[in-house]
Amino acid sequence: MKQVVQNYKSGELAVLDVPVPGCKPGGVLVRSAYSLISTGTELMKVSEAGMSMLGKARSRPDQVAKVMQSVATNGVGATYRKVMGKLDSYTPLGYSLCGVVEQVGTGIDDVAVGDLVACAGNEHALHAELNWVPKNLYARVPDGLAPRHAAFGTVGSIAMQGVRRGEPQLGDTALVIGLGLIGQLVVQLLAASGVRVVGVDPDPVRCELAERLGAAACGDPASAAVEAAVAELTGGHGVDQVYLAAGGGSNQPVELAARLCRDRGRVVDIGKCRLDLPWNAYYEKELDVRFSRSYGPGRYDPEYELEGRDYPIGYVRWTERRNLACFLDLLARGSVDVEPLVSHIADFDDAVETYQRLKDGDLKAVAVLFRYPGHPDRAAEAEAPAVAVPAVRRPGGGVSTPAGSAKATVRLAFVGAGNYATSMLLPHLARRDGVELSTVVTTTALSAANAKRKFGFAEATTDLDAVLGDKSIDAVFVVTRHSSHAELTRKALLAGKTVFVEKPLALTEDELTGVLAAVEESGNDRLQVGFNRRFAPLLQEARKRFGARTGPASLRYLVNAGRLQHGSWYLQQGTEGSRFEGEGGHFIDTASWLLEADPVSVYAVAASGNEDLQIVMRYPDGSTATISYVTTGASGFPKETLDLIADGKVLRLDDFVRASLFADRGVGGKRWVSSRLPKARDKGQSAELAAFIKAVRTGGPMPVPLESLVATTAATLAVRTGLAGGAPVTLARAR
Repeated sequence: MKQVVQNYKSGELAVLDVPVPGCKPGGVLVRSAYSLISTGTELMKVSEAGMSMLGKARSRPDQVAKVMQSVATNGVGATYRKVMGKLDSYTPLGYSLCGVVEQVGTGIDDVAVGDLVACAGNEHALHAELNWVPKNLYARVPDGLAPRHAAFGTVGSIAMQGVRRGEPQLGDTALVIGLGLIGQLVVQLLAASGVRVVGVDPDPVRCELAERLGAAACGDPASAAVEAAVAELTGGHGVDQVYLAAGGGSNQPVELAARLCRDRGRVVDIGKCRLDLPWNAYYEKELDVRFSRSYGPGRYDPEYELEGRDYPIGYVRWTERRNLACFLDLLARGSVDVEPLVSHIADFDDAVETYQRLKDGDLKAVAVLFRYPGHPDRAAEAEAPAVAVPAVRRPGGGVSTPAGSAKATVRLAFVGAGNYATSMLLPHLARRDGVELSTVVTTTALSAANAKRKFGFAEATTDLDAVLGDKSIDAVFVVTRHSSHAELTRKALLAGKTVFVEKPLALTEDELTGVLAAVEESGNDRLQVGFNRRFAPLLQEARKRFGARTGPASLRYLVNAGRLQHGSWYLQQGTEGSRFEGEGGHFIDTASWLLEADPVSVYAVAASGNEDLQIVMRYPDGSTATISYVTTGASGFPKETLDLIADGKVLRLDDFVRASLFADRGVGGKRWVSSRLPKARDKGQSAELAAFIKAVRTGGPMPVPLESLVATTAATLAVRTGLAGGAPVTLARAR
């Protein structure tokens, strides 16, 4: 079998072939499905292994003391040989996994072969294909809980034991310092216990994640906002508990704990941070400092861990194993959510590369999982809901079909002349040089006549076929109700027209496939969907100032859509699709443009009793975009606010009125704020139409690649699929 190992002397990481462990009595042999990398503990070991001998000594003064004691007892030579022998040996990594019981040892009657179990221990839950695990270090996984989530069992137990040591009560307020993997779990456990939580971390992405997962407020340790939040939540008294989940050599966490804790509050050390307690500050408040020892009672007790001797529940309510089972139960019931913490899933064969990327900072992650061959999620993944992203096939195999020679005047036809066409599109086109409004087509004669009179169309008609057959018309705008978009687009493409269709392009996967079939049949891919926000001048400037990214990004988009008037055709979901299906492509396209990629999965949940949606999209590089589409907000609040966070920078867009950029000193150290726009919000319609007309006139490429339009449409359709199935939806790209 294969196992991840490290040589502590040289720092070498390797995946070695090692013998399969035997199934001893009192335990089970487990074949790994997923194992979790502790980005705190394990990376610290990996980093230490790469240090010089002096660096190793400085980082582990406790081990140096043992070496000196051995020198005094056994002499320098013997001690040197012993230390070098230990350093120059392979040591295992890992301590949290989920797998399937492959063999049951004698004395075990609580699990059977084939059962899914979560396992703990830095000697028994290793990054290896097979592990022997003693009875008190595994727990059965509840039905329905995904194996990749159950792999968090050990780190969840660590967080849970820390919370138990703090003895929180309903209504308490707690401060969590350090929002890495353990800190994020502590936040959720406290919130599930009815505790209001304030989080502290210098990383704004982790702060934002903690707020999404239940924290009342989060901020930088040096920020006055943290102290203000604590004062507001506690009436100025200070928090009831402080949980130290930070690492490193700074003494700032324990000093901050003393400052923000109430009189006779509790400070619980869960991580491994510097603990030079400021005596006066702790004495004057009579603070209760406690340590949390790993997974819970039983840890480091050989009789409990290796011999399977349990502690009576009447005397020790929460042991190591009971904590593990409890955390799995909370996961299964949805009280704790670890999916947002999964930054990356790597195949086990890529373990060395993954560790190196983490060490070098190329992979910025809260939690990383190894996925093993033959893992039980494979079948579930095959059956998981998916929406096809159909391939764009062009007869000539080219990237884009040329539109012919350049034109002095572009002749346009409009199919539909409703409110959006007459307020947001035609006013920009009617006064544009080199554009001729040739024909307007509507289903009612009067609306066509009104559009002709108001905007100067040469002709008004109700005969669509006549317009599509008119070879003098260069481009057709489809601005009708949503249910007709795909069919009208298909007809116009087959007629050889360049097409501008308002969103959505399609309401079903079959409609989307039909549009692309028309592209393949006709060889005409001259198509633009009205995703105008990427053309907004303010957003264009903000993205330029943000600059290139090096790491994954977190994007948050709040759409305060508001309520519709009774009788609006947007409410006719049976024929016109949901509100989000009609409008959501705007926000997905904007997110994908900012992240410079198309999403690979979509997860959507809806509030009970209204149309409020929360949509989380994942991107190939690990970036995420969260769209909150709400209809129940205050009408006076701005409609669209957006935050893009990556690489120590935060871009903020306030409803296309103002944009700002914040950057840490290491990446520019400056703040940019746009001037407030003196006129109405510019959401990019004018620039979008200019780009479209230029493409029609010159025969150049369309403003947005067709592949991007298709991916955005498929992601919008995936929201409906996800709401129906209650699970993440994979966007399956055709080859």
